[in-house]
Amino acid sequence: MPSFFCRKEMYEFNLILNSAHTILGCMELLKRVKGCEGILCVLTEKIDAQLLNAAGPNLKVVSTMSVGFDHLSLDELKKRGIRVGYTPDVLTDCVAELTVALLLATSRRLIEATHEAKTGGWGTWRTLWLCGHELANSTVGILGLGRIGVAIAERLKPFKVKKFIYTDVALRPELANMIEAEYVSLDELAKQSDFLAICCALTPETYGICNWNLFSKMKKNAIFINTSRGGVVNQEDLYEALSTGLIAGAGLDVTTPEPLPTHHPLFTLKNCVILPHVASASYTTRNSMSALAANNLLAGLRGEPMPKELKL
Repeated sequence: MPSFFCRKEMYEFNLILNSAHTILGCMELLKRVKGCEGILCVLTEKIDAQLLNAAGPNLKVVSTMSVGFDHLSLDELKKRGIRVGYTPDVLTDCVAELTVALLLATSRRLIEATHEAKTGGWGTWRTLWLCGHELANSTVGILGLGRIGVAIAERLKPFKVKKFIYTDVALRPELANMIEAEYVSLDELAKQSDFLAICCALTPETYGICNWNLFSKMKKNAIFINTSRGGVVNQEDLYEALSTGLIAGAGLDVTTPEPLPTHHPLFTLKNCVILPHVASASYTTRNSMSALAANNLLAGLRGEPMPKELKL
């Protein structure tokens, strides 16, 4: 942790600290943010025009403890000249590990298997019982090739994956060369992928991009994995694709909304594994994210370069 992060300095600044364990209600947040010079937030807090108006003209910096920033109204922040810090890089390995774990749990039907073992379903050996799909000789598609997409591919390569393909808003030759990935159209990504990992940011262009049009082009044995943001998936279309056997399975670490109501239809499907947004949940990564978010905030309040600043 950089030496300039200390408790004394945290109390010297007029700021508000909201953690994932002590999230304030909307009205309380609007009340307490008034006059603040800095805001440290997590991805569950909407930093929008209403909140910024409530904060007032003293606000200088917003630091989010996340790599994603779809909860921030960037146009409003830019208009007001408010600097923004975020936490990329430090969670890349952790998210990639979880993505691989979720992919394997989904494709090899591990949650189903555990349930059967616990509830008496484990009987005599059966030829095709709980059979899943393996990575060897498969094609893995990546939607949104960034640091995390590359890290996922690096971890999957030892499983003897035959081919990596990707789609993004533009060609990513340097990153693609690192994993020998081929650029294809979105349609070809859907058609060719045995495993499809969603790693893109949530933007107006990617909102709902994983919909019936995409699922209808995928293979029947395809496994769909999303560890990016829930908003990139049309969940009604995903339910139909899974429940009708259009695709083999889906693993989701993110949903819309979060938490996903326990009565949601996706929870009724055996071929859908849903996690409570835990991709970055390791002690090492969360500690690194916390320190980086705090140091971004402190640097911004001092008018110094942030360790990780989002350029608006």
